[in-house]
Amino acid sequence: MNTHSSRSHAIFTITVERYCQGEGDEKGQLRMGKLHLVDLAGSERQAKTGATGDRLKEATKINLSLSTLGNVISALVDGKSTHIPYRDSKLTRLLQDSLGGNSKTVMLANINPASYNADETLATLRYANRAKNIKNRAMINEDPKDALLRQFQKEIEELKRQLENAAEVEGEEEETEAVVSTQSRSRYFFLFSSSP
Repeated sequence: MNTHSSRSHAIFTITVERYCQGEGDEKGQLRMGKLHLVDLAGSERQAKTGATGDRLKEATKINLSLSTLGNVISALVDGKSTHIPYRDSKLTRLLQDSLGGNSKTVMLANINPASYNADETLATLRYANRAKNIKNRAMINEDPKDALLRQFQKEIEELKRQLENAAEVEGEEEETEAVVSTQSRSRYFFLFSSSP
């Protein structure tokens, strides 16, 4: 065990907001995203660390929160669970939108190659493998009314373009018909004028 370890989880959250100015009378859009940087304390086996007193209580709480996080990950991966236990731990409550929400999540697992820590390394790799199996679909966070309005505006623009293209094609067809009818008349005129 590292003697300088804080024996706690650390969460650093950055919230990024971007305002896109609208054109003309169009209202602008506010887009928001969060970046959670999380450093989880490693699980500690009391037999190996020899922790007692306050350190033992800290290790117990760390192991409990990691166990709850594992339960949440298992419930998300399972897909059959009707209840995801986010509220069982402060850690899982804070990470709710990162785990099963509208986000992209990356987990980095630190392992130790020493044979002394083989059990912890294997447990960490299993933990990371379960987390890898979580499937989220990230979408842009915006007001649904604004998204619907933007979709309708795009459809209107597309329909206008289609009408313009249809008018151009129709105009070309009319010009072609006019040329053909002019050529037909002159041919008929030629036929009539050449007769005795």
